[in-house]
Amino acid sequence: MEANELDFDLPPELIAQTPPDARDGGRMLVLDQETGAVSHSKVEKLPHALKPSLFVVNDTRVLPARIYTTKPTGGRIELLLVERLSSKTSDEKQTELWSALARGTKTLRLGMTLQVVMPGGERTEMTATVRAMREGGVVELALESPNVRASIQAAGSMPLPPYIKRDVQASDRERYQTVFAADEGSVAAPTAGLHFTSELLAAMGSAGHQVAKITLHVGPGTFAPLRTDALEDHVMHEEAFVLSQETAEAIARAKAERRPVVAVGSTVTRVLESQAIEGGVRAGAGRTDIFLYPPYQFRVIDALFTNFHLPRSTLLALVMAFGGTEAVRAAYAAAVRERYRFFSYGDAMLVLPGRVAR
Repeated sequence: MEANELDFDLPPELIAQTPPDARDGGRMLVLDQETGAVSHSKVEKLPHALKPSLFVVNDTRVLPARIYTTKPTGGRIELLLVERLSSKTSDEKQTELWSALARGTKTLRLGMTLQVVMPGGERTEMTATVRAMREGGVVELALESPNVRASIQAAGSMPLPPYIKRDVQASDRERYQTVFAADEGSVAAPTAGLHFTSELLAAMGSAGHQVAKITLHVGPGTFAPLRTDALEDHVMHEEAFVLSQETAEAIARAKAERRPVVAVGSTVTRVLESQAIEGGVRAGAGRTDIFLYPPYQFRVIDALFTNFHLPRSTLLALVMAFGGTEAVRAAYAAAVRERYRFFSYGDAMLVLPGRVAR
């Protein structure tokens, strides 16, 4: 597959800049994987859109990972914390080593200590010392504070995607987080999960659906564009995941009982397909760099609930691999015609199971 096959025309005004008034108040385009037929519904109708199934969600929690600092000379450096590498605690302070993306790395030097400040410029108790510098603006930082996590929570801003062209608002702390978020570590939300509410989950339970959880910490690579013409030449980013024995057993039962396994988002899809075995998945923790694009034979998931994704992106390639290239292309064209809201705070798409799984 060539990267230009993932292009489509998207009017800028369809890129959602704010979440819907209610999490489950968005629209839902339904694509029949078997026939390619497209229909239009609402997220609140999800419990009745398919027979009793196992929905698998990602319970990662988004870190307020955008940090502002000042150099000894007074210049400002913006950081995006990516991954905690290590941690140690002494009597009076904590030190955590983090990898981060930095703007303005030309002025950084090894050993330089940056003062972490609030978005308004007030000093905090935390400092960030440059321990290593790598290509692409990647740095390793030693964050020091009496309580590093508390300092990050106080000083950090939610890392909204670059296509949201507004300032971060206080409400984003809650809305750019799923209701089942638990294990902090992502720099982007697993956006398909943003549509769920406690009421929707209760309705799903009443309709006979079950929910299982995995954890995958979403990294900044999720927004990285394809930089090769041929998809097989693209090097996929790595992300850390945990798939519990409980979830593995739930998937095995669903498979044995011929209940569809529904992946809530691309992050869940990547974990489950990375851990696929005969009749289910392997439990475990690790890192995945799996890149799913056409043609690919899915081994675990039977249906996919997802948001609408960027042109020429690995996420759109995944959806096309599952739903069919031409069928997904036609569905996206219908979404544009019908003025669906796109990307993280936008509307949803449900790709129904093939006839075998119904």
